[in-house]
Amino acid sequence: MRTFIALELPEAFEDEVADLARQLSGMVQGRFMKRETYHLTLAFLGEIGEAESREVIAVLDEVAGVCGTVALRPTGLGTFGKPRDCTLWLGLAQTDALMALAGELLTRLDGRGIAYDRKAFRPHITLARRAVLPKAPLEDLVFPAADTACRLTFFKSTLSQEGASYKPLYSVELG
Repeated sequence: MRTFIALELPEAFEDEVADLARQLSGMVQGRFMKRETYHLTLAFLGEIGEAESREVIAVLDEVAGVCGTVALRPTGLGTFGKPRDCTLWLGLAQTDALMALAGELLTRLDGRGIAYDRKAFRPHITLARRAVLPKAPLEDLVFPAADTACRLTFFKSTLSQEGASYKPLYSVELG
């Protein structure tokens, strides 16, 4: 099964991210993500089996025992790809707690021999795919207020023509 590990967003923060996406949808063409798909990916694992899944759950329990909650502070918008066909995202500050959590998680995955995507960690929440950005600046946007994430979750990702859907397989509270 296709999987990843992410921080779940607090409900109020998620609401504000959805509000930002609604603002952007009036200015940007693209396939905007559904509210229920918002998360902060810490590690994309890809296809893993049942035995590896049990190891991932053990890693989450270990990490939750040594890492506390994480501040989520928006830093602005960013993109992956070309301005006429990009992924549009909301960036988050690389706080000490967030970077420590990501580092601890990856170190423990390595220690158990669990493979993951090794791209550099850039904290973000995907807002839209296949986005076409206007030439004019995106102005008068209201960004989410800072908040605190406290739930680490192991997700199964299922791809379809409508986009990805995510099912939580295991969650643990940080701290």
